[in-house]
Amino acid sequence: MMNLTNTLFKKVDNSSLIVFRILFGLLITLEAWGAIATGWVRITLVEPDFTFNFIGFNFLQYLQGEFMYFYFFLMGLFGVFVMLGYRYRLSIFMYTLMWTFAYLMQKSSYNNHYYLLILLCVFMLIAPAHKYFSLDAKRNPSIQSISMPQWVPWFLILQIWIVYTYASIAKFYPDWLDLTFPKLLMAGKQSTPIIGDFLQTHLAHVSIKYVGILFDLLVIPLLLWKRTRLFIFIFSIFFHLFNSYVFHIGIFPYMSLAFSLFFFSPALINRLFLKRKPLYLGDEVEVPNYKSALIPFVVVWFFVQIGLPVRHHFIEGDVLWTEEGHRLSWRMMLRSKQGITRMFVIDKKTGKKEWIKNSDYIKNKQYKTIIKPDGVWQYAQIIKEDYRQKGEEVEVYADVKLSVNGRPYRKLIDDQVDLASVKWNYFGHNAWILPKPSDFYQKNK
Repeated sequence: MMNLTNTLFKKVDNSSLIVFRILFGLLITLEAWGAIATGWVRITLVEPDFTFNFIGFNFLQYLQGEFMYFYFFLMGLFGVFVMLGYRYRLSIFMYTLMWTFAYLMQKSSYNNHYYLLILLCVFMLIAPAHKYFSLDAKRNPSIQSISMPQWVPWFLILQIWIVYTYASIAKFYPDWLDLTFPKLLMAGKQSTPIIGDFLQTHLAHVSIKYVGILFDLLVIPLLLWKRTRLFIFIFSIFFHLFNSYVFHIGIFPYMSLAFSLFFFSPALINRLFLKRKPLYLGDEVEVPNYKSALIPFVVVWFFVQIGLPVRHHFIEGDVLWTEEGHRLSWRMMLRSKQGITRMFVIDKKTGKKEWIKNSDYIKNKQYKTIIKPDGVWQYAQIIKEDYRQKGEEVEVYADVKLSVNGRPYRKLIDDQVDLASVKWNYFGHNAWILPKPSDFYQKNK
């Protein structure tokens, strides 16, 4: 135990963390203010009458509306403070809290990267990233330090290793391996300037298949090995810029490149970015007061990070079909779903059946949410409550037909079950989700 303590709390140079804080602060600022500038806030959080929040977080509906413009502007301001290292702990805490709320209050624009940003914010909250080249250190020189405990870079490296590894493992499924999904993915990118036609070729599809698996699986080990570090870093630049150009996925290709700071030698980072900063060359071990809290926190944190992505294996059904256990599991860019959702209600007193006009409730991106089981269930609760406010008690049923990766439409939901009266099963299978068709993975003819 003493050897572990000495290893975790051995002091190392903090140049990588300081530079990462600056880049991280810049990128999260762009994420918040860019959401306003691109219309993401308007489309996702202002125009809809309600949002499909994560189940159990209905109270976040009170934030939805035009207030969200101010909300994201303020969040971006906290990002600037993080970059400058101004009142750092408060600023990163507020950004973490506000981003987490924004994430939990809607699923129509769900993205694994948004979840990753929450995890990175928590990391930055506990990391001593403001101890040099910050307004806090300028105001209070006593906190200034050129070193950090060794657990800091190890924590981040292990976290992103988990992300990449699960992203690679998830691609070992028929539609990725037989090129069904890579072809489908690239078909929507034919209009991409310069390379759009190339993306439709067999060579491009095969390249995406193997690079998608091998890069995610090997990038962290190759960055850790000095002999391959420069090669994989150069390839990473190409990989992430390609993703940014083709898929328009915001700040995350650039955040992924920023992770590389923790793999190169402190002397190199110092020489390139912080020439005036002294380089820490000592090897002292300084065990802090927070040791008794940190070690249990880290153990629980990584137990959850390793466990969450495999939970779908313990839930009945194929996650590709049911979506149960899909979120928070790094199953990124694996499927395309199209669906048709028709809802109807039956008045409990009169037995009268009435079909719901989706456009009375649903707007823009929300149509993609109501082809997924949890979205359909939430939709049923919203319809039920709307009728209750009119003084009517109704049962709510769903006729949902789903196409996965270009396959024929098949029925997803048991339309004989009153969804307004059943409870959502958070941790297991919801029996009203129909089984995946037996011929699901057979080739279309």
